[in-house]
Amino acid sequence: MILPATLLPAVFFYLFAGMCVACAFMVIAGRNTVHSVLYLILAFVNAAGLFVLLGAEFLAMILIVVYVGAVAVLFLFVVMMLDVDFAELRQGVLQYLPVGVLVGVIFLAELLMVVGAWVIAPGMPQSISAPTPTTISNTEALGRVLYTQYVYYFQAAGLVLLVAMIGAIVLTLRHKPKVKRQNIADQVARTKETAMDVRQVKSGQGL
Repeated sequence: MILPATLLPAVFFYLFAGMCVACAFMVIAGRNTVHSVLYLILAFVNAAGLFVLLGAEFLAMILIVVYVGAVAVLFLFVVMMLDVDFAELRQGVLQYLPVGVLVGVIFLAELLMVVGAWVIAPGMPQSISAPTPTTISNTEALGRVLYTQYVYYFQAAGLVLLVAMIGAIVLTLRHKPKVKRQNIADQVARTKETAMDVRQVKSGQGL
């Protein structure tokens, strides 16, 4: 059975979209953290397929190379090598539950506004600017928009990722009590009295 050419994009869209949503659900529902990371990689692959259907092949390649090839694999290695005690990290999570519920309600309201945009603002699709001209490549068009109109948002996103990286390092950093560590502040602030201990030793006797 050969499908019509006009039906193929819809079939692939629902295939990639359904797989992406299912994998995203398994990321948060999986009990094994390694399996969750693998589901996250599969969700990235399906999202890359959606970008290809939209004609954004550059974004699809970046998603595969950067997120799947670097970020998700790094997550996998961190989970497997550090052996993080997630049960200990979950302690006290109830005190942050109201903030999480508030953020979830905000995201839900945004999704409902996107889905019901045709009711709230029926003229919104007509207000979208003209499509990208065909004389330039997809990568050049993305660079023009990203580094001109949305450059401040781009820098803010980079700052948020930097804070998230520092937070992940702080959460996973463990200090063992029996391991001696270098304290640079104490080394710089030491004086002659704290650095040397002068003792009078009698002749023929040791310390």
